[in-house]
Amino acid sequence: AGVVVALAGCSAGASADTSGAPDGSVTIGAASNGAAKETTVEVTEDTKLHDALPAAVRKSGKLTIGVGALPAGFPPLAFTGDDQKTITGSEPDLGRLVAAKLGLRADVQNATWDNLFVGIDSGKYDAGFSNVTVTEERKEKYDFASYRQDNLAFQVLASSSLRFDGDPSVLAGKTLSVSSGTNQENILLEWQKELRSEGKDFTIKYYPDGNAIKLALDSGKIDAYFGPNPTIAYQNTQSKGTAKETKTAGTYSGAGSSLQGLIAATTKQGSGIAKPVAAAIDELIEDGTYAKWLAAYNLSNEAVKTSEVNPEGLPLDNS
Repeated sequence: AGVVVALAGCSAGASADTSGAPDGSVTIGAASNGAAKETTVEVTEDTKLHDALPAAVRKSGKLTIGVGALPAGFPPLAFTGDDQKTITGSEPDLGRLVAAKLGLRADVQNATWDNLFVGIDSGKYDAGFSNVTVTEERKEKYDFASYRQDNLAFQVLASSSLRFDGDPSVLAGKTLSVSSGTNQENILLEWQKELRSEGKDFTIKYYPDGNAIKLALDSGKIDAYFGPNPTIAYQNTQSKGTAKETKTAGTYSGAGSSLQGLIAATTKQGSGIAKPVAAAIDELIEDGTYAKWLAAYNLSNEAVKTSEVNPEGLPLDNS
Protein backbone atom coordinates (compact mmCIF):
# COMPACT_ATOMS: atom_id res chain seq x y z
CA ALA A 1 0.00 0.00 0.00
CA GLY A 2 1.30 3.45 -0.78
CA VAL A 3 0.44 7.13 -0.95
CA VAL A 4 -3.15 7.85 -1.88
CA VAL A 5 -4.35 11.48 -1.69
CA ALA A 6 -2.43 14.59 -0.71
CA LEU A 7 -3.84 17.12 1.75
CA ALA A 8 -3.29 20.71 0.74
CA GLY A 9 -1.50 22.82 3.28
CA CYS A 10 0.60 20.08 4.90
CA SER A 11 4.01 21.19 6.04
CA ALA A 12 7.06 19.65 4.42
CA GLY A 13 8.47 18.13 7.59
CA ALA A 14 7.18 17.43 11.03
CA SER A 15 7.80 15.56 14.25
CA ALA A 16 5.37 15.55 17.11
CA ASP A 17 4.64 13.80 20.35
CA THR A 18 0.91 13.95 20.97
CA SER A 19 0.42 10.72 22.86
CA GLY A 20 -1.78 12.41 25.42
CA ALA A 21 -1.64 12.84 29.13
CA PRO A 22 0.54 10.67 31.42
CA ASP A 23 -2.65 9.03 32.72
CA GLY A 24 -3.19 7.23 29.39
CA SER A 25 -5.52 9.75 27.78
CA VAL A 26 -5.20 9.71 23.98
CA THR A 27 -7.04 11.99 21.54
CA ILE A 28 -7.92 10.25 18.29
CA GLY A 29 -8.16 12.58 15.29
CA ALA A 30 -6.47 15.60 16.84
CA ALA A 31 -5.98 18.44 14.35
CA SER A 32 -7.28 16.16 11.58
CA ASN A 33 -9.03 18.88 9.56
CA GLY A 34 -12.27 16.92 9.39
CA ALA A 35 -10.67 13.59 8.41
CA ALA A 36 -11.82 12.09 11.71
CA LYS A 37 -14.32 12.63 14.46
CA GLU A 38 -12.12 13.79 17.33
CA THR A 39 -12.48 11.31 20.19
CA THR A 40 -10.61 11.14 23.51
CA VAL A 41 -10.16 7.73 25.09
CA GLU A 42 -8.55 6.45 28.26
CA VAL A 43 -6.06 3.61 27.86
CA THR A 44 -4.99 1.48 30.81
CA GLU A 45 -1.39 0.30 30.82
CA ASP A 46 -0.74 -3.43 30.86
CA THR A 47 2.35 -3.78 33.05
CA LYS A 48 2.98 -7.36 31.89
CA LEU A 49 3.20 -6.20 28.29
CA HIS A 50 5.45 -3.34 29.37
CA ASP A 51 7.76 -5.82 31.06
CA ALA A 52 7.80 -8.00 27.91
CA LEU A 53 9.37 -5.20 25.86
CA PRO A 54 13.10 -5.11 25.12
CA ALA A 55 15.11 -3.52 27.94
CA ALA A 56 16.24 -0.60 25.77
CA VAL A 57 12.64 0.36 24.97
CA ARG A 58 11.58 0.10 28.61
CA LYS A 59 14.52 2.21 29.69
CA SER A 60 13.75 4.93 27.12
CA GLY A 61 10.19 5.25 28.40
CA LYS A 62 8.92 5.84 24.89
CA LEU A 63 7.84 4.03 21.74
CA THR A 64 9.45 5.74 18.76
CA ILE A 65 6.93 5.47 15.93
CA GLY A 66 7.91 5.99 12.32
CA VAL A 67 5.40 7.33 9.80
CA GLY A 68 6.25 7.53 6.09
CA ALA A 69 4.01 10.44 5.15
CA LEU A 70 6.42 13.04 3.79
CA PRO A 71 6.20 15.21 1.83
CA ALA A 72 2.45 15.67 1.32
CA GLY A 73 0.76 13.13 3.62
CA PHE A 74 -2.11 10.79 2.78
CA PRO A 75 -5.35 11.43 4.68
CA PRO A 76 -7.02 9.81 6.50
CA LEU A 77 -4.01 7.59 7.21
CA ALA A 78 -1.15 9.96 8.04
CA PHE A 79 -0.59 13.66 7.45
CA THR A 80 0.42 16.90 9.12
CA GLY A 81 -2.54 18.33 11.02
CA ASP A 82 -4.24 21.66 10.53
CA ASP A 83 -2.13 23.07 13.37
CA GLN A 84 0.86 22.55 11.03
CA LYS A 85 2.73 20.44 13.60
CA THR A 86 0.74 17.42 14.79
CA ILE A 87 1.30 14.21 12.84
CA THR A 88 -2.27 12.98 12.75
CA GLY A 89 -4.21 10.24 10.99
CA SER A 90 -5.36 6.70 11.70
CA GLU A 91 -1.84 5.21 11.58
CA PRO A 92 0.01 7.42 14.09
CA ASP A 93 -3.07 7.46 16.30
CA LEU A 94 -3.05 3.67 16.60
CA GLY A 95 0.64 3.93 17.43
CA ARG A 96 -0.23 6.32 20.25
CA LEU A 97 -2.91 3.95 21.57
CA VAL A 98 -0.46 1.03 21.50
CA ALA A 99 2.20 3.08 23.26
CA ALA A 100 -0.25 3.99 26.01
CA LYS A 101 -1.25 0.33 26.43
CA LEU A 102 2.45 -0.54 26.77
CA GLY A 103 2.93 2.20 29.38
CA LEU A 104 5.13 4.28 27.09
CA ARG A 105 5.14 7.80 25.71
CA ALA A 106 4.59 7.95 21.95
CA ASP A 107 7.32 9.74 20.00
CA VAL A 108 5.86 10.04 16.50
CA GLN A 109 8.33 10.95 13.76
CA ASN A 110 7.53 11.67 10.13
CA ALA A 111 9.72 10.60 7.22
CA THR A 112 9.54 9.78 3.54
CA TRP A 113 8.31 6.29 2.64
CA ASP A 114 11.85 5.06 1.87
CA ASN A 115 13.35 6.60 5.00
CA LEU A 116 10.68 4.95 7.14
CA PHE A 117 12.26 1.59 6.37
CA VAL A 118 15.78 2.97 6.72
CA GLY A 119 14.79 4.16 10.19
CA ILE A 120 13.37 0.79 11.18
CA ASP A 121 16.50 -0.94 9.87
CA SER A 122 18.81 1.34 11.85
CA GLY A 123 16.79 1.17 15.08
CA LYS A 124 15.82 4.84 14.91
CA TYR A 125 12.17 3.77 14.94
CA ASP A 126 10.87 1.00 17.18
CA ALA A 127 7.88 0.43 14.92
CA GLY A 128 6.39 1.79 11.74
CA PHE A 129 2.67 2.57 11.70
CA SER A 130 2.20 3.71 8.12
CA ASN A 131 -0.23 1.60 6.05
CA VAL A 132 2.42 -1.05 5.39
CA THR A 133 1.07 -4.16 3.67
CA VAL A 134 2.42 -7.52 4.85
CA THR A 135 4.27 -9.26 2.02
CA GLU A 136 6.37 -12.41 2.01
CA GLU A 137 9.30 -10.38 0.72
CA ARG A 138 9.07 -7.89 3.60
CA LYS A 139 8.81 -10.76 6.11
CA GLU A 140 12.35 -11.73 5.17
CA LYS A 141 13.50 -8.54 6.88
CA TYR A 142 10.75 -7.41 9.28
CA ASP A 143 8.42 -8.70 11.99
CA PHE A 144 4.79 -7.62 11.70
CA ALA A 145 1.77 -7.16 13.98
CA SER A 146 -1.36 -6.80 11.85
CA TYR A 147 -4.09 -4.28 12.68
CA ARG A 148 -6.21 -3.53 9.58
CA GLN A 149 -7.45 -5.23 6.47
CA ASP A 150 -5.84 -4.02 3.26
CA ASN A 151 -8.95 -3.33 1.18
CA LEU A 152 -10.01 -1.77 -2.07
CA ALA A 153 -13.47 -0.29 -2.50
CA PHE A 154 -16.05 0.83 -5.02
CA GLN A 155 -17.10 4.46 -4.59
CA VAL A 156 -20.52 5.49 -5.90
CA LEU A 157 -22.92 8.39 -5.49
CA ALA A 158 -25.17 8.08 -2.45
CA SER A 159 -28.15 7.66 -4.80
CA SER A 160 -26.62 4.62 -6.54
CA SER A 161 -28.17 1.16 -6.15
CA LEU A 162 -24.91 -0.67 -6.98
CA ARG A 163 -23.85 -3.17 -4.34
CA PHE A 164 -20.67 -5.23 -4.65
CA ASP A 165 -20.18 -8.35 -2.53
CA GLY A 166 -17.27 -9.92 -4.39
CA ASP A 167 -19.20 -11.12 -7.45
CA PRO A 168 -17.98 -9.18 -10.51
CA SER A 169 -21.11 -10.05 -12.51
CA VAL A 170 -22.88 -7.07 -10.88
CA LEU A 171 -20.47 -4.82 -12.78
CA ALA A 172 -21.79 -5.91 -16.19
CA GLY A 173 -23.01 -2.93 -18.21
CA LYS A 174 -21.40 -0.41 -15.85
CA THR A 175 -18.83 2.26 -16.59
CA LEU A 176 -15.98 2.20 -14.09
CA SER A 177 -12.82 4.15 -13.41
CA VAL A 178 -9.52 2.96 -11.94
CA SER A 179 -6.03 4.42 -11.75
CA SER A 180 -3.67 3.11 -14.40
CA GLY A 181 -0.75 0.91 -13.37
CA THR A 182 -2.22 -0.10 -10.02
CA ASN A 183 -3.00 -3.41 -8.37
CA GLN A 184 -6.70 -2.58 -8.53
CA GLU A 185 -6.46 -2.05 -12.29
CA ASN A 186 -5.04 -5.57 -12.63
CA ILE A 187 -7.94 -6.98 -10.61
CA LEU A 188 -10.49 -5.05 -12.67
CA LEU A 189 -8.96 -6.24 -15.96
CA GLU A 190 -9.09 -9.86 -14.76
CA TRP A 191 -12.79 -9.45 -13.93
CA GLN A 192 -13.39 -7.92 -17.34
CA LYS A 193 -11.68 -10.88 -19.01
CA GLU A 194 -13.82 -13.27 -16.95
CA LEU A 195 -17.07 -11.49 -17.87
CA ARG A 196 -16.18 -11.27 -21.54
CA SER A 197 -15.79 -15.06 -21.60
CA GLU A 198 -19.44 -15.16 -20.48
CA GLY A 199 -20.60 -12.68 -23.10
CA LYS A 200 -20.78 -9.77 -20.66
CA ASP A 201 -18.63 -6.66 -20.26
CA PHE A 202 -18.12 -3.32 -18.54
CA THR A 203 -16.36 -0.14 -19.64
CA ILE A 204 -13.21 1.22 -18.02
CA LYS A 205 -12.41 4.93 -18.27
CA TYR A 206 -9.14 6.51 -17.16
CA TYR A 207 -8.64 10.01 -15.77
CA PRO A 208 -5.45 11.92 -14.93
CA ASP A 209 -6.10 12.47 -11.22
CA GLY A 210 -8.52 12.17 -8.32
CA ASN A 211 -10.24 15.46 -9.04
CA ALA A 212 -11.08 14.36 -12.58
CA ILE A 213 -12.41 11.04 -11.28
CA LYS A 214 -14.63 12.86 -8.78
CA LEU A 215 -16.02 15.14 -11.51
CA ALA A 216 -16.75 12.10 -13.69
CA LEU A 217 -18.57 10.39 -10.83
CA ASP A 218 -20.54 13.53 -9.95
CA SER A 219 -21.61 14.08 -13.56
CA GLY A 220 -22.64 10.47 -14.17
CA LYS A 221 -19.90 9.74 -16.72
CA ILE A 222 -18.90 6.77 -14.57
CA ASP A 223 -20.97 4.57 -12.27
CA ALA A 224 -18.20 3.81 -9.80
CA TYR A 225 -14.53 4.32 -8.97
CA PHE A 226 -12.42 1.36 -7.82
CA GLY A 227 -9.62 2.47 -5.50
CA PRO A 228 -8.01 2.21 -2.04
CA ASN A 229 -10.66 1.89 0.67
CA PRO A 230 -9.11 4.46 3.08
CA THR A 231 -8.98 7.10 0.34
CA ILE A 232 -12.60 6.48 -0.51
CA ALA A 233 -13.63 6.47 3.16
CA TYR A 234 -11.97 9.87 3.55
CA GLN A 235 -13.65 11.26 0.44
CA ASN A 236 -17.02 9.94 1.59
CA THR A 237 -16.56 11.73 4.91
CA GLN A 238 -15.63 14.96 3.14
CA SER A 239 -18.69 14.72 0.86
CA LYS A 240 -21.28 14.47 3.65
CA GLY A 241 -23.89 17.18 3.39
CA THR A 242 -22.96 18.13 -0.18
CA ALA A 243 -25.13 17.83 -3.29
CA LYS A 244 -22.97 14.96 -4.56
CA GLU A 245 -22.53 12.85 -1.45
CA THR A 246 -20.72 9.54 -2.03
CA LYS A 247 -20.67 6.15 -0.33
CA THR A 248 -18.92 2.78 -0.51
CA ALA A 249 -20.74 0.13 -2.55
CA GLY A 250 -18.51 -2.73 -1.38
CA THR A 251 -14.95 -3.73 -0.61
CA TYR A 252 -12.46 -6.31 -1.89
CA SER A 253 -9.11 -7.53 -0.59
CA GLY A 254 -6.16 -5.65 -1.98
CA ALA A 255 -4.40 -9.01 -2.29
CA GLY A 256 -7.08 -10.40 -4.61
CA SER A 257 -9.38 -13.39 -4.23
CA SER A 258 -6.86 -15.83 -2.75
CA LEU A 259 -5.81 -13.84 0.33
CA GLN A 260 -7.08 -11.13 2.66
CA GLY A 261 -4.33 -8.52 2.58
CA LEU A 262 -3.31 -7.07 5.94
CA ILE A 263 -1.80 -3.79 7.13
CA ALA A 264 0.61 -4.14 10.04
CA ALA A 265 2.94 -2.44 12.48
CA THR A 266 6.42 -3.01 11.11
CA THR A 267 9.42 -3.77 13.32
CA LYS A 268 13.01 -4.83 12.77
CA GLN A 269 13.21 -8.61 12.56
CA GLY A 270 14.25 -10.14 15.87
CA SER A 271 13.82 -6.89 17.84
CA GLY A 272 11.29 -8.44 20.22
CA ILE A 273 8.80 -5.62 19.72
CA ALA A 274 6.19 -7.18 17.41
CA LYS A 275 4.71 -9.63 19.93
CA PRO A 276 4.04 -7.05 22.70
CA VAL A 277 2.61 -4.69 20.07
CA ALA A 278 0.27 -7.43 18.79
CA ALA A 279 -0.83 -8.22 22.34
CA ALA A 280 -1.49 -4.52 22.98
CA ILE A 281 -3.61 -4.32 19.82
CA ASP A 282 -5.57 -7.37 20.95
CA GLU A 283 -6.35 -5.70 24.27
CA LEU A 284 -7.46 -2.55 22.45
CA ILE A 285 -9.75 -4.74 20.34
CA GLU A 286 -11.17 -6.47 23.41
CA ASP A 287 -11.90 -3.29 25.38
CA GLY A 288 -13.57 -1.49 22.46
CA THR A 289 -10.92 1.21 21.96
CA TYR A 290 -9.93 -0.26 18.59
CA ALA A 291 -13.52 0.01 17.31
CA LYS A 292 -13.65 3.67 18.40
CA TRP A 293 -10.39 4.33 16.56
CA LEU A 294 -11.67 2.80 13.32
CA ALA A 295 -15.06 4.52 13.57
CA ALA A 296 -13.43 7.92 14.10
CA TYR A 297 -11.75 7.55 10.70
CA ASN A 298 -14.69 5.85 8.93
CA LEU A 299 -12.58 2.68 8.54
CA SER A 300 -14.76 0.18 10.41
CA ASN A 301 -14.97 -1.92 7.23
CA GLU A 302 -11.25 -2.76 7.62
CA ALA A 303 -11.52 -4.21 11.14
CA VAL A 304 -9.66 -7.39 12.10
CA LYS A 305 -10.71 -9.73 14.91
CA THR A 306 -7.19 -10.18 16.25
CA SER A 307 -3.63 -8.99 15.64
CA GLU A 308 -1.44 -11.62 14.03
CA VAL A 309 2.34 -11.76 14.29
CA ASN A 310 3.87 -12.33 10.85
CA PRO A 311 0.66 -13.47 9.10
CA GLU A 312 0.63 -14.77 5.55
CA GLY A 313 1.56 -11.93 3.22
CA LEU A 314 1.26 -11.13 -0.45
CA PRO A 315 3.32 -13.76 -2.32
CA LEU A 316 6.78 -12.99 -3.64
CA ASP A 317 5.51 -12.72 -7.20
CA ASN A 318 2.98 -10.07 -6.11
CA SER A 319 5.06 -8.17 -3.54
